[in-house]
Amino acid sequence: MNKIYCCYPGGKHKALTMSYDDGRTQDRRLISIFNEYGIRGTFHLNSGRLQEENRIHPDEIPELYKGHEIACHTVTHPTIARCPLPETAAEVLEDRMALERIAGTPVRGMSYPNGSYSDEIVRLLPGLGIRYSRITGNSDGFLLPADPYRWMATCHHNHDLMELGDQFLGFFKKQYLYLMYVWGHSYEFDNMNNWDLIESFCRKMGGRDDIWYCTNIELMDCLDAFHRLQFAADNSFVYNPNAEDCWIAVNDEPLCVPGGQTVLL
Repeated sequence: MNKIYCCYPGGKHKALTMSYDDGRTQDRRLISIFNEYGIRGTFHLNSGRLQEENRIHPDEIPELYKGHEIACHTVTHPTIARCPLPETAAEVLEDRMALERIAGTPVRGMSYPNGSYSDEIVRLLPGLGIRYSRITGNSDGFLLPADPYRWMATCHHNHDLMELGDQFLGFFKKQYLYLMYVWGHSYEFDNMNNWDLIESFCRKMGGRDDIWYCTNIELMDCLDAFHRLQFAADNSFVYNPNAEDCWIAVNDEPLCVPGGQTVLL
């Protein structure tokens, strides 16, 4: 029987994604750095605070965040585990609707404001159209999320960023899928006067043939698409019901399975 593995696009086995909160004006400089080195990520915005000083204005959002993901962070950034559940539902759903009107694309990701969440909130999110939500903290690891609604990043950018990046670059065993996930707030680079840190990281990590540079939702969509593939019982062929192509490894050789097609393996 063929040995089948899920792959990232292009048959890759390593992915890098970034995640930044609050939509402060420092996002402009951060995105400029990301774009220079081909790094991509997700920006979690509070739609009810976009008119405040030092926030990205709604008119700027579609162009500034082009090529990256816009995601929810609630309308007003409350500590939602202390709020009634209907209030939390409104904070999330109204944020989603407002951001979709601004961006013109579906908004399906989230990070918890103030890192606040509960089991009740986790159960609520799928019904609001949210596919994942990031918690705070550092895993110091490179595993895929066991629970996308309690998704812990590899590290905050002020936590062993370069050391963990070097470790990630050294991975070569293709029987694993690796993910490096960095989070933070762009204004922290001003506060800590360490823009050189993120620029050095992006310069080192960018432009590599063995890394898939993705947004948070693209990572989830890739994994979801793989689980929709329909394999023959003996792994002799596969049908891809997705619109998008999927990548697998067959006996350690990468293979693209075009959307809507059946491929002999």
